[in-house]
Amino acid sequence: MIKLNSIESLQKFRDSITSTRTRQGKRLISLCAGSGCGAYGTSGVYDELMKELSLQGLQEQFEVKLTGCHGFCEKGPIMVIYPDGIFYSQLKKEHMAEIVEKTLKTGELVKARLFKVESTQKKVSLEEEIPFYNLQKRIVLGNNGVIEPTSIDDYIAVGGYTALEKALSKMTPQNILDEISKSKLRGRGGGGFPTGVKWKTCARFDGPRYIICNADEGDPGAYMDRSILEGNPHSVVEGMIIGALAIGSSQGYVYVRHEYPLAVKNLSLAIEKARDYGILGKHILGSRIDFDITISRGGGAFVCGESTALMASLEGKPGRPRAKYVHTVEKGYREGPTTLNNVETWANVPIIINNGADWYCSIGTENSKGTKIFSLVGKVINTGLVEVPMGTSLRTIIFDIGGGVPKNKKFKAVQTGGPSGGCIPEAHLDLGVDFDELSRVGSIMGSGGMIVMDQNTCMVEVARYFVEFLQDESCGQCNPCREGLKQMLDILTRICEGHGKKGDIELLEELGAMIEKFSLCGLGTSAPNPVLSTIRYFRDEYEAHIKDKKCPSGVCKPLFHYEIDKDTCTGCMLCAKKCPHEAITGIKKEPHILNQEKCIKCGICYDNCKFNAIFIK
Repeated sequence: MIKLNSIESLQKFRDSITSTRTRQGKRLISLCAGSGCGAYGTSGVYDELMKELSLQGLQEQFEVKLTGCHGFCEKGPIMVIYPDGIFYSQLKKEHMAEIVEKTLKTGELVKARLFKVESTQKKVSLEEEIPFYNLQKRIVLGNNGVIEPTSIDDYIAVGGYTALEKALSKMTPQNILDEISKSKLRGRGGGGFPTGVKWKTCARFDGPRYIICNADEGDPGAYMDRSILEGNPHSVVEGMIIGALAIGSSQGYVYVRHEYPLAVKNLSLAIEKARDYGILGKHILGSRIDFDITISRGGGAFVCGESTALMASLEGKPGRPRAKYVHTVEKGYREGPTTLNNVETWANVPIIINNGADWYCSIGTENSKGTKIFSLVGKVINTGLVEVPMGTSLRTIIFDIGGGVPKNKKFKAVQTGGPSGGCIPEAHLDLGVDFDELSRVGSIMGSGGMIVMDQNTCMVEVARYFVEFLQDESCGQCNPCREGLKQMLDILTRICEGHGKKGDIELLEELGAMIEKFSLCGLGTSAPNPVLSTIRYFRDEYEAHIKDKKCPSGVCKPLFHYEIDKDTCTGCMLCAKKCPHEAITGIKKEPHILNQEKCIKCGICYDNCKFNAIFIK
């Protein structure tokens, strides 16, 4: 077993790994094995690939790595062949024989597996030619595609733990604190609090100090932290060790969702290997520094993403927030000074130490530095993880990187910041995304969730859905959140069912202002955002529901019905064949009839009509 007992021994070990790999001269085949691609069948693709390499006698020429998430999740399983960067997507095991025979053996491209750019319908062969990738700046996710997350040697070979070397040999704790402060790094977990200020404040208080990584990523559709832990767990471990050096801590914790089995597995192995190598535990790299990390699994409570609720859960107590007048940097976990940051924040720390605060500050906006990872989901062509400099516009993210809205439908809104975030309309698509600008238009950064909505989205129902989620996840400890959200949900449900009445909109606004002002924790104070932002930008939809008893988007079933335009219907019979309740009748080449009593308003006929003969009324 390798035991690194000094900074010099780590440097020599890194040199040994890189020189050995250079001599071997193998080409790299990167296969995405993150949760998304894994669900599509990466393991079967890998087994077949290894089998074909062996049959063709090529196993000594290629090194195959099962890596973390590449970001382009809907196109999985993904393969990238380096150093060229040949990109194949949506792979199946039956594709492997042709790829090995042609591309790996002779260099010929398999055109059927190349990526097609939606806007131009042009097929491209290289990863760098794909707009989804070439418009990003992947400084945190960059190594996900080239290292095996289970291999500490891979991490060390690409420069892993060089930031720790620098922090141990060339920097004092105060130097580290100053560099993080100078970088203007802000917490990526949602609050956006300056990391350097938090660390410096914590370091001033006496007593056992604790380091915590918040990996309790509870926003629906968000999986940024999950993918970092699955694909590059050592970056988080290294960041936490540097944080411990800065504030003088000997114990760290990672609070991770129980629903993240691969993240827990890879992180556990990373911690174990770091201990074995002498990078974690007693006398790190032969120094006088002691620091270790323990993993704690959460039970899936959304409120435990809030710092004080998380610490209570970590202590074995119910996960309930406490009043904010006592700061966790002074009295946090076990009443000791505690520094808590989320996964993405910790992963930024080694990057800042290696490249310097000035370099980091060259990326982003005046008050929001660096990059941010977003989980781009919903009604958008290219879904996945997107890492861009702070200040990148919503239009660039959704239309240039995301490819726009599918099926030529019109963009309606994007919700940022998870269930507590606001819904931003088309008028603000050119907004540069950073902490301050999102707040200005009634939304939040959150942990980085970004849900795109099209013309068929009912904004009243969106508000109702997220308030229902937040009410279910509320700890119920304070009246404004517990009772206020319940009343909001009752009103929104009435409106969606066609029983809205005059004054409901104003009452929702009043309730939202009260919940924002008087709730105990961040969940409550941000919970009204979906309601207040949709009223702000889509008030006409609320009024249509209440005054006209109509749902313009055709979502709230009591408030609309489908009809067939007799002048447009060609009698193709497709709608009749697709209808699950036989509500549509007619003969071929004659206008069809829709029986309203049988219709369950499922929308199948509307979605499948090729002649736009079915409309919402």
